[in-house]
Amino acid sequence: MMSARPHAFTMSGDPFHQLHIGWIIDFLEKNRLPGVYQLGENVRAGGLMSYGASQPDLFRRAAGYVHKIVNGSKPGDLPVEQPAKFELVLNLKAAKAIGLMVPEWFINLRADEVIE
Repeated sequence: MMSARPHAFTMSGDPFHQLHIGWIIDFLEKNRLPGVYQLGENVRAGGLMSYGASQPDLFRRAAGYVHKIVNGSKPGDLPVEQPAKFELVLNLKAAKAIGLMVPEWFINLRADEVIE
């Protein structure tokens, strides 16, 4: 990967990747590469930033589906829903570690959660 020297890294929320998240975050920091993740928990673990569906919101909405099924609705009759809430999580400590300056307007106007 490093022979072509990428400018950044992006990672999905795939369970296989999540098994190795500590190694991935350490690798990116060591090589001073910005990484964008799908899950906010990766940023809380030391990654730079994430943008994706809000996991707590997805779980709350899933509970509504469980309630409907328990009360007799057929799962096949329930509509498929898309995520409704997305969040941007930013880790300023990780940004500083790789020498990345994040504009103040981005922090104030765009980030849903900032880790300092």
